[in-house]
Amino acid sequence: MIFVKNLTKIYKVYRKTGNLINDIFLRKYEDILALDNVSFEISKNELVGFIGPNGAGKTTTLKILSGILYPTSGKVSVLGFSPFEKKEAFLKQISFVMGQRNQLIWDLPAIDTFLLNKEIYELDEETFKKNLQKLTAIFSAENLIQKPVKMLSLGER
Repeated sequence: MIFVKNLTKIYKVYRKTGNLINDIFLRKYEDILALDNVSFEISKNELVGFIGPNGAGKTTTLKILSGILYPTSGKVSVLGFSPFEKKEAFLKQISFVMGQRNQLIWDLPAIDTFLLNKEIYELDEETFKKNLQKLTAIFSAENLIQKPVKMLSLGER
């Protein structure tokens, strides 16, 4: 259950002027509007896709929903929690993997990274095995998770 109301995010970006003295002592910043009063709700068991062109604010929104970024304004509730408070009960219920970065350890089989994360996030064995089985079946990755990540193609990773 996700509730987002009037979510706005403005990034302050440093702009060089080309004058070294001014760039050091009189920094100029520009406001970049990443999210402009975004509102939506996602109900329990509802499956949604989050699509849009580059620069539309998809990643910024997801980072705010996970508590990585703080919004400039607006209200956000995920599973009844405010993500920015980073409460342990909330953090144990979410996961966020960015596609731009490899979360897998290059020289190890993917399963080893999953086992490491299981320990870091204190997942119980039964839940871990159930989720691992479910995800490997969805992605037809049962055999792939045993191979070193460096041996996998980009698509397999």
